[in-house]
Amino acid sequence: MLWEVEIRPIGRDAERERVCDEYDWLTHSQRGGDLITAAARGYLLEGNLSLEEADALCVELLVDPLLETSTLTAIPVESAPDTVTVLLKPGVMDPTAQSVLEAAARMNIPVSNVRTFRRYFGPVAAVDDAAIRKVLANDAIEQIVVGPLTASHLSLGKPTPFQLVTVPLRDADDATLEQISRQGQLALALDEMQIIQTHFRELQRDPTDIELETIAQTWSEHCSHKTLRSAVRYDETIDGVTTTKHFGNLLKETIFGATQTIREQLGDKDWCVSVFVDNAGVVTFNDEYHVCFKVETHNHPSAIEPYGGANTGLGGVIRDPLGTGLGAKPICNTDVFCFAPPDTPPESLPPGVLHPRRVMQGVVAGVRDYGNRMGIPTVNGAVLFDPAYLGNPLVFCGTVGLIPVNRIEKAAKPGDLIVALGGRTGRDGIHGATFSSLELTDESEKVSGGAVQIGNAITEKKVLDVVLAARDRGLFHAVTDCGAGGFSSAVGEMAAEIGADVQLELAPLKYDGLTYTEIWISESQERMVLAVPEADWPALQALAESEDVEAAVLGRFTDTGRLKLSYHGNPVGELDLHFLHEGRPKLVRAATWTKPPEQEPLGHGHRRSPHESLLAILSSYSVCSKEWIIRQYDHEVQGGSVIKPLVGVRDDGPSDAAVVMPILGDYAGIAIGCGINPQYGKLDPGAMAGLAIDEAVRNVVAVGADPAKIAILDNFCWANVRDPEVLGALVRTAEACRDVAVAYGTPFISGKDSLNNEFRSPERTIAIPSTLLVSALGQIADVRTCVTMDLKAAGHLIYQVGVTKPDLGGSHYHMVQGITGGRVPQVDLELAPKVFRAMHAAISAGLVRSCHDLSEGGLATALAEMAFAGEIGVDVTSLDAITGPEPLSDIVRLYSESPTRFVVEVPEERAAAFEQLLAGIPLAKIGVTVKEPRLRIADSNGEWLIWAKLSELKDAWQKPLAW
Repeated sequence: MLWEVEIRPIGRDAERERVCDEYDWLTHSQRGGDLITAAARGYLLEGNLSLEEADALCVELLVDPLLETSTLTAIPVESAPDTVTVLLKPGVMDPTAQSVLEAAARMNIPVSNVRTFRRYFGPVAAVDDAAIRKVLANDAIEQIVVGPLTASHLSLGKPTPFQLVTVPLRDADDATLEQISRQGQLALALDEMQIIQTHFRELQRDPTDIELETIAQTWSEHCSHKTLRSAVRYDETIDGVTTTKHFGNLLKETIFGATQTIREQLGDKDWCVSVFVDNAGVVTFNDEYHVCFKVETHNHPSAIEPYGGANTGLGGVIRDPLGTGLGAKPICNTDVFCFAPPDTPPESLPPGVLHPRRVMQGVVAGVRDYGNRMGIPTVNGAVLFDPAYLGNPLVFCGTVGLIPVNRIEKAAKPGDLIVALGGRTGRDGIHGATFSSLELTDESEKVSGGAVQIGNAITEKKVLDVVLAARDRGLFHAVTDCGAGGFSSAVGEMAAEIGADVQLELAPLKYDGLTYTEIWISESQERMVLAVPEADWPALQALAESEDVEAAVLGRFTDTGRLKLSYHGNPVGELDLHFLHEGRPKLVRAATWTKPPEQEPLGHGHRRSPHESLLAILSSYSVCSKEWIIRQYDHEVQGGSVIKPLVGVRDDGPSDAAVVMPILGDYAGIAIGCGINPQYGKLDPGAMAGLAIDEAVRNVVAVGADPAKIAILDNFCWANVRDPEVLGALVRTAEACRDVAVAYGTPFISGKDSLNNEFRSPERTIAIPSTLLVSALGQIADVRTCVTMDLKAAGHLIYQVGVTKPDLGGSHYHMVQGITGGRVPQVDLELAPKVFRAMHAAISAGLVRSCHDLSEGGLATALAEMAFAGEIGVDVTSLDAITGPEPLSDIVRLYSESPTRFVVEVPEERAAAFEQLLAGIPLAKIGVTVKEPRLRIADSNGEWLIWAKLSELKDAWQKPLAW
């Protein structure tokens, strides 16, 4: 029997309001209300259940009688023609439907299949309008049905007969090789296809489809980081002089090289445990536990399906610590987003591009739902805006984990069982790794929709509990997450040094109809792969069953050095693991970078007064309050959050970094911060790298982290690296990362790159700005010494720490003035570590009441944020006390974004001790805190450059994204 449950709201119809508002906003019209008269949600229920049982399910589970009414009817429904129903496409994960299935089973109601839907009523059904279709459904994952539903809308898949597929590769010419890669979405370049062709010619056979797909997943940019690991010939031209450098392995000689140098310098005091070899980087914490950290990107999926892309981006990175060593417990999450401005005119959107406001709302909801449902606090992040992110939004998600010191080593052993744990396998996520390695186009939404997954956080929470319990009982030798490339990558990596035999028909499936290749490369979520001694399999199986988690043996690890795949007894693939992991061609890539001529914008184009400039900066999208986002996240769960994302009298000021106490009752803590500003990269990507590292470090130092034990992570997001100039910017950035990390003593412990972030359509190409995110993991001996950025009391002294220089290139002051060019700030590799050490000493000694780093918007912006967060005023009467190596104007003193600077609040009775402790560090006493709720800043003549009420400043800061 097939039943339809249609559920309508009592009173306000929020879903109708949403789609009408979005349609009106997208089309600059007021027609939405005429097209859509009502909205509903509902379920299709299939099973041998009676009317009474279906009604009981509605009453007890599906419908809230206080807020909703429902209609229960048998399919087919004789519905009016003016209905439009939106369903997920067959094969797309539906967590709500899965939850209903599980609940019905507990109620002993025989439901065998469930689909959810949304329904809209009115003339919309008869309107052929692309805009209305865009607001009603996302074509990447959803389908629109006009009129009544039928039983066919519930079907997911049918059994298909086995048929071995081979790919005619041996005799193909170059054009055919490229066509095979393109049509198969393999993302393999011609030189790679030629190497594969040569390999199979030596074997005197053509590859099967699963063999070719396995190679494509393993060699993808997403999985192998082949650009950063490649050899590069780099030509750098500065002031007309060209220098050529050769890198044998760019990543090894820059990012990895920095960490290796730092570890050698530390010697016996090395606190790095595991770097760049596991799913997350690991550093020491205390005698019992280490901490690990990983930040991933999920950009392409988020561009075509924002909710699912971000949802599974966070779900995937949570599995990284879980798959590190023998399993780490996730203790907090971070996120950083880069969007096009939300007020982008809808008519300017290229075909196939979602509006940035919709992308932003979907991404935030996706991260919110996964983190909150997992019970992991989201404690730190950033949001930036630039028109160049229109075609490719950037979504960075990170997770910090805690792992026992004796659970770091792992290795699969020959004879171990290959066990899949967690979610079932479906078509969601097919070609995810290769899809993420390609540029987006106006066709991506249609041809790559299967690369998007929808996550189920509840399933992952149960998987997490099972893995950690099994870890503590010693039931497995190794574990990794099943992410990009699915079983192909997970099993392939675990078996790289030994071998594996896999029987693909043993994988639990969501529905019938998957081919053996789809089973192998599917990226369905919430799956882990374990290497389990055969003797421990019964105990692991029982443990999984006790937590309602599915576990299945897929095969066995071997000592053959080969990966053998079969399906119902039929051999479908066999690959040499050395070729799979080491066979990719080693080519030399060409990279160039030419320093642009320096423009001199200072003194030109200043159209706003200092007061107006401050308000404009505070209300710019990248600086303004992100409270609308932060309030959706649970940052208190697990009880260890010490410094929250928002601080101050009303908990609405911008914290520099988060502080978490990983072990409740132990006051040792960790600080999490980040640094990112692509505006600098437009002028000098090398400077951008140094400034990103400096910002990440000073953010965690500002709350109390010890600069002697700060680990950092890199995330490179770049455009088309096949362009030598784009690759040259990446090389310059990587070199600067190496130099600054070594100077600061901050080792890189993990990283991730996302390349080819370009959108192409016949009309235009949109390339993202070169973007580097640096995340910092600092450590704090006692969280009770931490400080926040909000001012605490009147009558305290205000100091600026650090050197100010007239470097406004890439600054927010230039941005709001409409000025381009200029000199980009540069880090001082010798002075910066001294400043960080001195600031840490002052904070640890209890001399500082509040501290805020100077970043976007400079001194004026930092003072405004500190003042309105603490509801304490500030009078700055000694602005000219701020000096530098060059003459400084008042505009430079107010808005320069020179790095390694802080604003500090110090009680007058502690001022002498503070100044003594910072002897030798550039320091300026600039003002005092006052009771009056105002910010006043005077020039050297005593004239007020800025005089603003705190309410005016706060209003400017909070309004832009107060959605």
